[in-house]
Amino acid sequence: MRKYRIALIPGDGTGPEVVAEGVKALNAISKKFDIEFQFNDLGLGGDRYLKDGTLIPDGLIDELRENYDAIYLGAIGHPEVKPGILERGILLRLRFDLDLYINLRPVILLPGVYTPIKDKGPEDIDFVVIRENTEGMYVGAGGFLNKGTPHEVAIQESINTRRGVERCIRYAFDYCRKRDKKRLVTLCAKTNVLNYESDLWFRVFEEVAKEYSDINTNYQHVDALCMWMIKNPEQFDVVVTNNMFGDIITDIGAIIQGGLGIAAGGNINPGKIAMFEPIGGSAPKYTGQGKINPLAAICAAQMILEYLNEEKAASLLMDAIKDTIKKLKSLDAGRMGYTTSEVGDMVANYIEQNG
Repeated sequence: MRKYRIALIPGDGTGPEVVAEGVKALNAISKKFDIEFQFNDLGLGGDRYLKDGTLIPDGLIDELRENYDAIYLGAIGHPEVKPGILERGILLRLRFDLDLYINLRPVILLPGVYTPIKDKGPEDIDFVVIRENTEGMYVGAGGFLNKGTPHEVAIQESINTRRGVERCIRYAFDYCRKRDKKRLVTLCAKTNVLNYESDLWFRVFEEVAKEYSDINTNYQHVDALCMWMIKNPEQFDVVVTNNMFGDIITDIGAIIQGGLGIAAGGNINPGKIAMFEPIGGSAPKYTGQGKINPLAAICAAQMILEYLNEEKAASLLMDAIKDTIKKLKSLDAGRMGYTTSEVGDMVANYIEQNG
């Protein structure tokens, strides 16, 4: 029996509700396959911070690195905690300290899901964004001069290392080869303006591409790419980009694939521990009401299975998600026609009856 240790961070708001349904799906999977999941709730989030000021306890990073296969996150964001404290103290610290340098965002329109793009269907929206996750604008480099005065200056620096850029680009080419669809990697940057940062990305992209003669390449400025994601999303296969541009374009991706109710992502250090999460926030106004859609969190659980190379299990869970979507009136919170738990039950029941 294959055993996996999964650290749970249900987090804030509706996070615990959606993670519970993802765990329900994984437990159903474990009964169908020779797999055992050992879940451990780390108890991190806004409530813990308000109680004793703890964001991440001492020693936890090393424990995660040494003893766990994946982290399953619900949502971080508490209405009684100033924005930025939990995000930087928990999410960004996990990304940086565990060197989760790849943010993997599938943008896949599933059958039966509404997209606001006219005349586009599942055959048109099926690509992946690979975002560098530990450098760029988000490293926190910069500062203020004359803060609070009429002469204030704010400086925010983007830090990009050749090592960081190359490993992200190389991952994109390897992922494209494994994905084996259009076999096209598109670099998203801004070489006509960001003539240091984007120049580094472009040069490394061209150099790495020479090692992948079986993969086609393309380049688009970020503003143009945002337009083409809406006008002609079918042209994309794998998109690789920096931290900030990736943050922006993946929100477009979430909308065109049906909204935050279905979007999930992974924070990955290949071959080591990785963290998976639904893209939507904590949605505190829905907490405890059973109205939130858990499918994005269940999609994150499906990504965990893929990362663990449990391909048959991942495929069955995706089939269960697709079948459940057919039964919902909407993916929006409060409009599904079922409670959060009932949606999770549908997924689990499909797994139990199939595979």
